[in-house]
Amino acid sequence: MRHAAKEKQSSDGNQKGDSKRNVHQFMFATGIENSYPTISLPDGRTQRVDEMERTKHYERWREDFELVKSLGIQYLRYGPPYYRTHLAPGRYDWSFADEKFGALREMGITPIADLCHFGVPDWIGSFQNPDWPALFAEYAEAFSRRFPWIRFYTPVNEIMIAAVNSAKNGWWNERLKSDRAFVTAVKHLCKANLLAMRAMLKFDPELIFIQSEATQDFHPEEPASMKHAAVLNERRFLALDLTYGHSITAEILELLLDNGWTREEYHWFLDHHVRSRCIMGNDYYATNEHMVAPDGSVHNGGGEIFGYYVITHQYYQRYRLPVMHTETNSLGVEHPTHWLTQQWQSLHRLKQDGVPIIGFTWYSLTDQVDWDTSLREYAGHVNPNGLCDLNRQLRPVGKAYRDLIAKWREISPTYNATLSLHA
Repeated sequence: MRHAAKEKQSSDGNQKGDSKRNVHQFMFATGIENSYPTISLPDGRTQRVDEMERTKHYERWREDFELVKSLGIQYLRYGPPYYRTHLAPGRYDWSFADEKFGALREMGITPIADLCHFGVPDWIGSFQNPDWPALFAEYAEAFSRRFPWIRFYTPVNEIMIAAVNSAKNGWWNERLKSDRAFVTAVKHLCKANLLAMRAMLKFDPELIFIQSEATQDFHPEEPASMKHAAVLNERRFLALDLTYGHSITAEILELLLDNGWTREEYHWFLDHHVRSRCIMGNDYYATNEHMVAPDGSVHNGGGEIFGYYVITHQYYQRYRLPVMHTETNSLGVEHPTHWLTQQWQSLHRLKQDGVPIIGFTWYSLTDQVDWDTSLREYAGHVNPNGLCDLNRQLRPVGKAYRDLIAKWREISPTYNATLSLHA
């Protein structure tokens, strides 16, 4: 029945059939920024920070989709507001998703469905809830059954950023600051990610998962910083190590075991990965490289030091998976069009040097709000890093990206051959 249904969807010329052809083309993408963590306000109240609300996407979504189309972009990182959609165990409100994903299908825009972006529904609480991974897997399976034509997914976005900002820095959601809270958040985020992928693959074994994870590097300011930087440079891989079943170092394993993990929990991740259906999504900004002080404290004063080429090569050498550049924009740089050119040329050089690069993303379509403080302040500060501004007028970088796509669209990697590298 499943294969018969897919044949019918393909024959009517809608998204499923088109997406099977498009995966042989280079995946130029953008995204609708849909973060929704909770934060504490100065007066002690809790505030949900919904970027789709703050950028007026709920009001102007049709216009946003038309902008995607006009730029020649075929792929859109996009998801419903999870906290509004998952109402209770087994209860879902699909009204947003039905309307918006239906429109994307009619327009021929291929979604990369983003199911959890930095926050959970209020009734779940936070990433510390051990019940959440199984509940999220049920939600992901229900979503995939409702939209069987969607092939690409990012089940849980930027796991390490979600865990660090929620449970180590004390900014989002549970707003905790401890190693125990951090490794617990990582465990639940990674388990939710894997359980969701496995649940969806039982329904459709052809699905492809594009992890979106911040690729970072930590640089020692002086010799006394080297040990701290080395630990941080191992910790940066933790979420992908667990997702892809890659062994971790003894020092990182001690961090887990000293803070509540069991050996059995660690081995569960080694035994339950589904890396054969994964593309490694690398997110890189000028703020992704950090300086480490002798006391172990970290700051972002370094700017771009190694750059996308070097850092992505580090991650590729570790995991040997196809790569998509899943996020970048001009946050932290003065000249967005130059940054676009720099990112593209680094990516193209990687591809020429044998790294299987299958896509590139400028994130996001519109300017964002309060990302200059990592959403921890509800200040209403507009960050001018989109392809267009909040009045939906193209920025110079939007025009440059449109031209880049038109010139380079036919570089056409063969996706099936790429996938066979790790099948």
